[in-house]
Amino acid sequence: MYLPRHFEPARPEELHRLIEANPLGAWVVNGPAGLDANHLPFHLELNPTRLLAHVARANPVWRDVKDGDETLVIFRGEQAYVSPNWYPSKHELHRQVPTWNYRVVHAHGRVAIRDDEKFVRGVVARLTRTHEGRTGDQQPWKMGDSSSEYIDEMLAKIVGIEIEVTRLVGKWKLSQNREARDRVNAAEELRKRGEETLAGEMLKAD
Repeated sequence: MYLPRHFEPARPEELHRLIEANPLGAWVVNGPAGLDANHLPFHLELNPTRLLAHVARANPVWRDVKDGDETLVIFRGEQAYVSPNWYPSKHELHRQVPTWNYRVVHAHGRVAIRDDEKFVRGVVARLTRTHEGRTGDQQPWKMGDSSSEYIDEMLAKIVGIEIEVTRLVGKWKLSQNREARDRVNAAEELRKRGEETLAGEMLKAD
């Protein structure tokens, strides 16, 4: 990924927060048929840093990779088109062009296929606790709500994925290369259009 220094996040914690807030990652592998991507919800663990997920047993991807293969997971945060009309300097100099602002994280690592019931059950439990907790429901769903026989049947139909993260690379493209007045006004224009989170990140950038 092309990464000018002014678009590079300062702290690893920022990358972790983006993954946790946007856990649906694009898992990219290079298998026998070439490049392939699967979109999976991942659970991030730290110390050591690893990503946990599962795929359907019917999905051939878990047979197409070998333990230790290098892999990539892409997590995307908020993103939006930015018009040059939103830059005050445009109306003075007329030397601006459209762009796209976004935040992304690339997680590089080594994959391990975990086809064992204990691991898979643990991954499902972690993902369930995290995301049911965000629903706001008074009684979040838990595996115990279903019969043990049914849960065992469902778990047998999935395979665990564990990725040992060797490198995290983030790119925060938030108009840091623009004049402050251009960045601030573009953020306000995005806010008017409902892009609250991206606008807030742009206003914090420098």
